[in-house]
Amino acid sequence: MDRRKSLKALALGTLGGVAILDGCKPGETKKVAANKSVADGFTLDRQPEELAQYEKVVSETFFSAHEMATISILADIIIPKDEVSGSASEAKVPDFIEFIVKDMPTHQTPMRGGLRWLDLYSSKKNGKSFKDSSKEQQIAIVDEIAYPKKATKLVGQGVAFFTLMRDLTVTGFYTTKMGGDDLGYVGNQPNQWNGVPDDVLKQYNVAYTEKENKECVKYS
Repeated sequence: MDRRKSLKALALGTLGGVAILDGCKPGETKKVAANKSVADGFTLDRQPEELAQYEKVVSETFFSAHEMATISILADIIIPKDEVSGSASEAKVPDFIEFIVKDMPTHQTPMRGGLRWLDLYSSKKNGKSFKDSSKEQQIAIVDEIAYPKKATKLVGQGVAFFTLMRDLTVTGFYTTKMGGDDLGYVGNQPNQWNGVPDDVLKQYNVAYTEKENKECVKYS
């Protein structure tokens, strides 16, 4: 199984287990407040404190241009463009990562420290930063840190960083429309059920009664 297929399998398992339920009590009318984000014009049912936090996050910049360029390269190595969908950067995964590290500050030091480690390691090996290295040189470094069980202790920090980078990339990509289309994920759909298949009924030596067969709807 190649890297992209492995990531798809992980994403499908995550999406399949997610369900969000929201409802009202009998006779109660739910009032939805339309909160508009100044930054992106996106309307959501948000609490004032949630909206304030969002506005604070999007008004700040954490990564430098150099760091964002490096993140984009790494994201596209993890999820490259193929015949089915675009790459991680085309799905705006770097912007997602920028948002997440500001919304979840515990990721800031591991990400910035990891990017710094990557450039220092690349400079020692190739005489230039990771971003400015050739594609072949970049892949060679990634291969050293992408497989924790095979990696040496020398690149331990790089392994921890790349694991986090991969997690954020997969999360960002497979929560976009592009990622959903790549999976073939369509969400909840109404279906038509004709009952237990005949071969399964025979396997367990059971059968529907004549009354059940007459009263149950059959779909073609």
